Amino acid sequence: MNKEFEQQESNISGEGFLPGLAIDTVIFGFHDNQLKVLLLSYKNSSLYALPGGFIHDNEDVNQAARRVLESRTALTNIYLEQFYVFGDYSRYDPTPLKAIMHARGYIAPDNHWLLKRFVSIGYYALVDFTKAVPSPDDISDSCDWYSLDDLPVLMQDHRQIIEKALQTLQNNLDQKLIGFNLLTDEFTMGDLQSLYETILNKKLLRAAFQRKMLGLGILERIAKKWTGGAHKAPYLYRFISNKVTADTM
Repeated sequence: MNKEFEQQESNISGEGFLPGLAIDTVIFGFHDNQLKVLLLSYKNSSLYALPGGFIHDNEDVNQAARRVLESRTALTNIYLEQFYVFGDYSRYDPTPLKAIMHARGYIAPDNHWLLKRFVSIGYYALVDFTKAVPSPDDISDSCDWYSLDDLPVLMQDHRQIIEKALQTLQNNLDQKLIGFNLLTDEFTMGDLQSLYETILNKKLLRAAFQRKMLGLGILERIAKKWTGGAHKAPYLYRFISNKVTADTM
């Protein structure tokens, strides 16, 4: 990524990249009833941002998003969805990019392509954050997971991008069967409810939740979970694969 940024930085006209178009990825990590988001912090600055990048002129947009995702997490073949286009003029602010380049000892001319207005395509991804390997690039101090209720100040409109991604994730819980991407192959109804409660940030009534999920026709009951104790063991479920409508792009 550092070599790529050096190419972007030294390429004043932006030759080889789609002009005015960028990608921002909201990478949600879930594990043990915790939902987090992956953020970068840039060297020699107080700037925090979502992992993002630009699109090569010979590259598919979804391919570019997967390239960004893999470079930051070392993961492939995971759920990734394009969810919104951020194009308000009010989001245009060249100051952060100037600061990032200045921290590298480069003073960019005002007509540099990186300082022009960009429309950003938003993607969100879902991963088990214990399986990801967060990897900063050479222009970043860190690439770490942050709790959604303890986010640092983010550059430009990245806080709003996270909020929109979370809203979309919450709306897609049933329609896109998000749990298929975040749970093990076999799980209890309690595991599934905990996932929903974490993402929705609210408690759900157990009986009503179970009726709702069973009524969707997406779960197959397979066995009882062995607990080794005298208490009644919960049933194990799995998603019916031909009912899963969410695609990994």
